[in-house]
Amino acid sequence: MKLHRNLVFATIDSLYQIFNEQKQADKVLRNTLKRDKRWGARDRSFIAETTYDIVRWKRLYAEIAEVKEPFDRGNLFRLFTVWATLRGIAIPDWPQFEATPTRRIKGRFDELSKIRKMRESIPDWLDALGEKELGKKWDKEIAALNQQAEVVLRVNLLKTTIEELQTKLAEADIHTEKIKGYPQALKLVERANVFGTEAFKNGWFEVQDASSQKVAQMLDPKPGMRVVDVCAGAGGKSLHIASLMENKGQVVSMDIYENKLTELKRRARRNGIHNIETRVIDSSKTIKKLIGKADKLLIDAPCSGLGVLKRNPDAKWKLQPEFLDKIRSTQIEIIDSYSRIVKAGGQMVYATCSILPSENEKQVKAFLRRDVGKDFTLIKDEKILPSKSGYDGFYLALLQKNDDKN
Repeated sequence: MKLHRNLVFATIDSLYQIFNEQKQADKVLRNTLKRDKRWGARDRSFIAETTYDIVRWKRLYAEIAEVKEPFDRGNLFRLFTVWATLRGIAIPDWPQFEATPTRRIKGRFDELSKIRKMRESIPDWLDALGEKELGKKWDKEIAALNQQAEVVLRVNLLKTTIEELQTKLAEADIHTEKIKGYPQALKLVERANVFGTEAFKNGWFEVQDASSQKVAQMLDPKPGMRVVDVCAGAGGKSLHIASLMENKGQVVSMDIYENKLTELKRRARRNGIHNIETRVIDSSKTIKKLIGKADKLLIDAPCSGLGVLKRNPDAKWKLQPEFLDKIRSTQIEIIDSYSRIVKAGGQMVYATCSILPSENEKQVKAFLRRDVGKDFTLIKDEKILPSKSGYDGFYLALLQKNDDKN
């Protein structure tokens, strides 16, 4: 592979913003990739994937390159040198790459790879936490979370079929495969920009990881029901719920952020969905109005996001131990308050995109022991581990509220 100056410089610029200005990697790349209209798919892919790679392996590469944060541009070129050398890419004769000890890189890599927190490139506290909560499983899970995420689509069956979408995308030279056990999912054979396709603009699919698609499946909403999604965000799961309900009944999508619900409305229009009503949670009254009214409730709880490090590798550098303590308290408040929305005989799903028991099964067990949870019974739960599934890490628990008649 021959390195091109403008692509390398665009990567360095992106890394500077992510590491030194604490900007979100996906937003930085969105802006970087708009910079030059002459860049083709391969050029854009190089910038995005190289940036994400260096973000993912920041600690390991910085240790090999013997540089410390904050990284100046010279330091970032040294990190880039480590990335390129480990991939067998020849370093060009540019002034920026002068005095980089390429010969020592592989030796240092072999040496540091014997230490898990270096090999997997994670902060000390996160490595200790993972081992404490998952024991021997932590090795496999953190290794799986450092793999690049697959691109998975959820087919909108209100507008098309899996086979029809496959054909349409193949015409645009985007090839997909079905995934066993995921009835609405298609996996891309090779990464591609699917957002520019006619099929996407016409609302035939959404990009949604296979594990995330299991949430609405476990909730199992039926046409005509009233379903409430209390932490809806931009609404990926609300859209899935609405499609499973065949546009019949009502989905109440709620969030504390109005801008996210505005995005959900836009996506719903593109998807041809008209049974979603959005409500901003701006006071306790918003919840009180719904107490005992929902056939089904989804609590897609805010969490550490450790299960989705594949697609958000910069999160491991932004996450702090004190945030985890805070988020666990928030989870308790949310499940205690919002579970009251479920009617007698109704069901709720508590879900997170975390793999930590303290955010998952331990939260559910503690809820069932508290007075507020005494009317609920755990029907089933599922831990989706990245090492086994190949997709994001998730936890799902289905709980039933006892029927007053019994």
